[in-house]
Amino acid sequence: MKKHEVPYGSDVSAGSYECADCGHRYSNQSKTSLPPCPGFNPATHPKRAWNILTGAGDAPQDPYPNGR
Repeated sequence: MKKHEVPYGSDVSAGSYECADCGHRYSNQSKTSLPPCPGFNPATHPKRAWNILTGAGDAPQDPYPNGR
């Protein structure tokens, strides 16, 4: 399931992602959970999510971390 904003901690496929708050780019080469943005600050990162640039995005078996 591909979503526009994928929350931190979501299990995702390999691909490229961009922080929904500050634009920092992140790429992962294997299936993994998305980390928080390296520049994360609660005051400046209210969305706490990544935009999907390439890849399949969020894993259907774990669409939201922490029961969101």
